Amino acid sequence: MTAVTALAALAQTTRLETFRLLVRNEPEGVPAGELARLLDIPQNTMSAHLATLSRAGLVTSERQSRSIIYRANLDNLRDLTLFLLKDCCGGSAELCAPLIAELAPCCAPAERASCN
Repeated sequence: MTAVTALAALAQTTRLETFRLLVRNEPEGVPAGELARLLDIPQNTMSAHLATLSRAGLVTSERQSRSIIYRANLDNLRDLTLFLLKDCCGGSAELCAPLIAELAPCCAPAERASCN
């Protein structure tokens, strides 16, 4: 996955909504037909969007019987986020602290060390 490819894939509204929906439904995933229904998009159009997200490394798919279940690739999302934040605020940790806190709402300040 390259950052440019992933960001380009997410730059389209339907693909961004699809990806966000998949992230909310981790780890179960969502069948392709259900994604199309939830976003009110024709199935062939959804298929094209999922193919773009898949080529960008943002989603994975798994056949289960007659359905294809799509999941967000959280490892690649993490890698993309870390790439974007690598040189955060020119290395000034105090400037990045609010951003990092926003990205880690699961952890209270005292617990943050255990989240790494």
